[in-house]
Amino acid sequence: MEITFKIKRFNELSTTELYSLLQLRSEVFVVEQNCVYQDIDGKDEKALHVLGYYNGDLAAYSRLFNKGYYFDETSIGRVVVSPKYRDKKIGHDLMRVSIEAIKENFNETAITISAQEYLKKFYESHGFIQTSEMYLEDDIPHIQMKRS
Repeated sequence: MEITFKIKRFNELSTTELYSLLQLRSEVFVVEQNCVYQDIDGKDEKALHVLGYYNGDLAAYSRLFNKGYYFDETSIGRVVVSPKYRDKKIGHDLMRVSIEAIKENFNETAITISAQEYLKKFYESHGFIQTSEMYLEDDIPHIQMKRS
């Protein structure tokens, strides 16, 4: 079975889709990473949501912002793959779809991300380069990266 992606604006998400994406983000960013932070940050309404389904299960997710909203350039955030699907290389599919969705929806190619430092090589494989020193975000080492 291949992964299938849906790209939706906030008001196009069903309550089931919204519940699933918030559950996945909480499972990974709050519970797995043992990080108490405000995931529901009031920005979801402004984002495009990329949902990746594997056998009908939400397996991957990211949110996309147009330039000027989060960074000067467009951005990709909340990149997450469900722990039960990490052996399937779905993160690479998610990034390819997210980058393409920015081109199609925002007509932009310059993208900035705030990446967890340990994922530097993963993002480099998608054309991102490190543009900042390490900084702590919610006590987790991050770096800013850009793709042009």
